[in-house]
Amino acid sequence: MKISARNMIEGVVKGIGKGEIASTVKIEVSGPTILTSMLTKEAVEDLNLKEGDKAEAMIKATEVLVLKE
Repeated sequence: MKISARNMIEGVVKGIGKGEIASTVKIEVSGPTILTSMLTKEAVEDLNLKEGDKAEAMIKATEVLVLKE
């Protein structure tokens, strides 16, 4: 599959919260950092996501904020 997005981060699914309409998927990436994505329940089921699966988070954003303490 080809896609224009270049912000892809590999990680491991660490948790899935399933709601009636939407679900959240937590992906641990290097750091350790956990990204949280909101997906439809159907998308989670269609991808057959389970804790411990290897997955990739693809980020497509119009802004990236940089902070310094």
